[in-house]
Amino acid sequence: MTSEPEPTPTGRVRSVARGLLTLGPHRGAHRVALRAGVSVLVPLLALVLLGRVEWTAYAAFGAFTSLYGRNHARAERAGMQVVASGFLTLAVTLGVLVSLAPDSRWLVVPVGALLAAGGSLTSDAYGWHPPGPLFLVFGFAVCAMVPSTPVTVAVAAGIAAGSAVFSMLVAQVGVLREPSSWAPPVLPAPRFRDALAPQGAVAHLVRHVVALSVAGAVATALDWQHPYWAMVAAVVVLSGPDLLSRLTRGVQRVVGTLLGLGVAAVVLAWHPQDVTAVLAIVVLQVLTELFVGRNYAVALLFITPLALLMGQLAHESPVGPLLRDRLLETVLGAVVGAVVLLVVPDRLRGRSDA
Repeated sequence: MTSEPEPTPTGRVRSVARGLLTLGPHRGAHRVALRAGVSVLVPLLALVLLGRVEWTAYAAFGAFTSLYGRNHARAERAGMQVVASGFLTLAVTLGVLVSLAPDSRWLVVPVGALLAAGGSLTSDAYGWHPPGPLFLVFGFAVCAMVPSTPVTVAVAAGIAAGSAVFSMLVAQVGVLREPSSWAPPVLPAPRFRDALAPQGAVAHLVRHVVALSVAGAVATALDWQHPYWAMVAAVVVLSGPDLLSRLTRGVQRVVGTLLGLGVAAVVLAWHPQDVTAVLAIVVLQVLTELFVGRNYAVALLFITPLALLMGQLAHESPVGPLLRDRLLETVLGAVVGAVVLLVVPDRLRGRSDA
């Protein structure tokens, strides 16, 4: 059995360029987009109307539950979301706990790096879609950077869990149209041994620890205000089934973020607040889900202003430095992730192909 020839450097460049320009099939993205929009709208709007905008981040990360299992049948999707929601709630809770520690900005880096490795392994073991630890790392790091009190731990856990449950209910709304189609959630069985079996699996976990540690430490040492953006960008580069797809994601992250900052500048110049900001977030979330499975760079036109606007909703800061930090930290994380990809190989020395 012959193996596929390795692509040449020129071939890799062409493949990456195609990844920037190619738009994948629709595949019912509108259904996922509507579910995600409703899942974000209701909990965020409720908190804004209650005058608790500082809690909106916890609800938003719980609502990420709606993004899992987008192409699965309803029962399998529900099972995947049950498991993912538990881990998302744990990530938010862990983030709040870390925020209580002295020098928590530095503690975020090693804990976030280990969480990324553990989340990557968990994702592979459960067969999550979308794969990888991105949402876990993002939720943990954001919550770890927000000032809190011991009481906030229970509040954050409760809001994240409640938002996640609401997302799961939204995902089952089709049952109202066809009651006979309802089936209990099919909980996936974790296969950690299988996840560790392929050659390069352990190296991939090591990459997460190294890349996020370096990216987070550099951004924190430079006193950038959102060092988790660098860590998240590194996670993005490490996602994907092979080296070429991972490098493509890295280029898409940088190019898409650069263009998305132009959209973000317009949105943030408008200064939407409270209910208006929530409605803008929902629109951006829907647009993100319409494109994220088709072209990641295009989706970043909406992901970038979405992330910045969600941050501004809870804790407003000057727009200029915010846009600058987003670009610099994204480039830092993407470069660190790409270097780690190239330095830490899939195949360990001394081992032959099976």
